[in-house]
Amino acid sequence: MNTTWDHLPRSQWEQLHAAQQGALQQSWAYGDALIALGVGVRRAMVWQDGKLLAVAQFMCRRIAGYLSLASCTRGPVWQPDVLPEQRAEVYRLLRRDMPLPRLKVVLFSPDRTADQVSAAETRGMSRVMTGYATVLLDLTLPLEALKAQMDGKWRNRLGKALSNEKIRWHVQPSLKRCEWLLGKELDQREAKKFHGLPTAFVRAYVDAHTEPQQAFVVAYAELGKNTIGAMLFLIHGRVASYHMGWTDDEGRQLNTHNALLWKAMAYLKVAGIEVLDLGGVNTHDLPGISRFKLGAGGHAVSLAGTYF
Repeated sequence: MNTTWDHLPRSQWEQLHAAQQGALQQSWAYGDALIALGVGVRRAMVWQDGKLLAVAQFMCRRIAGYLSLASCTRGPVWQPDVLPEQRAEVYRLLRRDMPLPRLKVVLFSPDRTADQVSAAETRGMSRVMTGYATVLLDLTLPLEALKAQMDGKWRNRLGKALSNEKIRWHVQPSLKRCEWLLGKELDQREAKKFHGLPTAFVRAYVDAHTEPQQAFVVAYAELGKNTIGAMLFLIHGRVASYHMGWTDDEGRQLNTHNALLWKAMAYLKVAGIEVLDLGGVNTHDLPGISRFKLGAGGHAVSLAGTYF
């Protein structure tokens, strides 16, 4: 078993990432976007007898000027037939061969639930953080099945929004609309005092693709001359991830986001996207947003956590 670092074939990485429905944080374009923003990124491919076993992307930073921290978020991305004992050896190799100064901490946050991560895989490692929770929508299902699995109240709000003939619905990879929504995101971050990935990340993520339509899509609603709500989704392989959304008071009263998510689901399904990741769920700190995501149906997932 051997590891190659950094100067890697993008096409081979993306082929495995797409086939295994890899998370946004393990996509090649995500890494390129972070590099464009000045973030340290290390990429690894692990091989055995000429066969690619896994790819792993790490976000790296220095702590206190002397400690190097490398975090593999929702990764590595594995070939499906890699055994738990082989995974344990891959973790060991990646920790040992990480091209960072000697005082280093290497963290792994598998993109699987605790039930899917066996003791043999994590032998010799300790869990140091609880897992990330999200909701995954299976877009390979018929639209009728997707609607049927929604919470009843959620589905009723969707019906009311769609029945409003005055609202115009759009879903498209519009750079102009994307820039407009990023401006709205900055405004609401300032007003509500919360933080997230820099909005410049989205521009860098789009620039990391040859064709912009391969990177994102914006769903937005218009009433008269006003835009009353919008959502941004980032595309990575066969998966799309909800990234941000905005609505004004009128859009909120008209349940705009219910219809925008539904319209985006239909668009992404036709585009060949198999999974829609609705992003973090935290019922304690963000109860309203979490109820919205859970009400949309799909499968609530709590990942195994972070291991050292």
